Amino acid sequence: MARHEMDRRDFLAAGALAAGALAGGAEAQTQAPSKAKAPAQAKAPAAAKQAATKNILNYNPNMEYRRLGKTGLMVSAISLGGHWKRIEIELGKAAPARYSDSDFSYPNIPGFMQSRDRVLAHCIECGINYLDAMAAPEVLAYGQLLKGRRDKFYLGYAWWQKEPRSPQFRTANSLLQGLDENLKAAGLDYVDIWRIALPMEGVPDLNELERVETATVEGLAKAKQQGKARFTGVSSHNRVWLKSMIEAYPKQIEVVLFPYTAGSKELPTDSLFDAIKENNAGAFGIKPFADNSLFAGTGFPNDPHAADDDRRARLALRYILSNPAITAPIPGMINIHQVDNAVQAIRERRQLDLNEKAELDRATRQMWARLSPGHQWLKDWEYV
Repeated sequence: MARHEMDRRDFLAAGALAAGALAGGAEAQTQAPSKAKAPAQAKAPAAAKQAATKNILNYNPNMEYRRLGKTGLMVSAISLGGHWKRIEIELGKAAPARYSDSDFSYPNIPGFMQSRDRVLAHCIECGINYLDAMAAPEVLAYGQLLKGRRDKFYLGYAWWQKEPRSPQFRTANSLLQGLDENLKAAGLDYVDIWRIALPMEGVPDLNELERVETATVEGLAKAKQQGKARFTGVSSHNRVWLKSMIEAYPKQIEVVLFPYTAGSKELPTDSLFDAIKENNAGAFGIKPFADNSLFAGTGFPNDPHAADDDRRARLALRYILSNPAITAPIPGMINIHQVDNAVQAIRERRQLDLNEKAELDRATRQMWARLSPGHQWLKDWEYV
């Protein structure tokens, strides 16, 4: 398929230089909570206010909502990521100490589904309306848990095991067959956003790059035509490739997901956000806490660092949301306390003062130093 103003040799060269990393819309329009500071303006009549909020899914006046680019969906500024890292904090020794997005045993762990159910229920109470599931175990677990409350969440979906990360799923037909199988297995009729996970390991040559992109955009287009996905997009760990995809296929790439942490900054030129704004793409920030390396403690409630880590989480979320091109960060919250702490960030002042900036800068330097070997690639997302 035709590309949009991109030199593929430059892309492949950039991909080769970033091999370590690969291995490892318009400005947001918001409906802010009543406590958020905003420029003084005339109060809208009650009827006008009702009209502005009636189409917001699971609306709560204490939550902020941002427009998800060209989709027009109003999404909660704090949304729920599908990962359940550190779940052993909730479930004890029964749960594995490290999250795996290929481990199908989670729903069978005592208390796991009940724990996830409590978090979903509390998210509904807080006005959170977007849930992102990116791997087979997540889709299967949340598919069960959404029964009876599918009308409370927009569901973002990827099942990377049956997407182009696996070479056998690099045709449109194989992608659609995988989608059909997965929806049936999860008890879902459709997803709100199919955001295909692009290969992390890169592509070996130009022909394979073409194959991946062609399969992706054709598969997404057909899924939308068939009513299996309302909106479409991609997630990527490669900034150059993601920017190129947004520019080349604006019709199919309505939503993008990419790492955006407490230490990420917008490039002054040639930024990914240039393409996002120009093409009015919705943008979710993954890894807001950099695989939990932002935190000094274990995450257990009685940890001596618990209060400081809660504060770091809120500072990070406020910082990320100060970029209006980010629709929402999607932390993988594992308990009600984490949900409440994240929602509290919405009600706090958005812009960090000088002392808070210095505090977050110190935490960020420690975050980069604590990154696990498997997440060193996040350093390539310091500038976006």
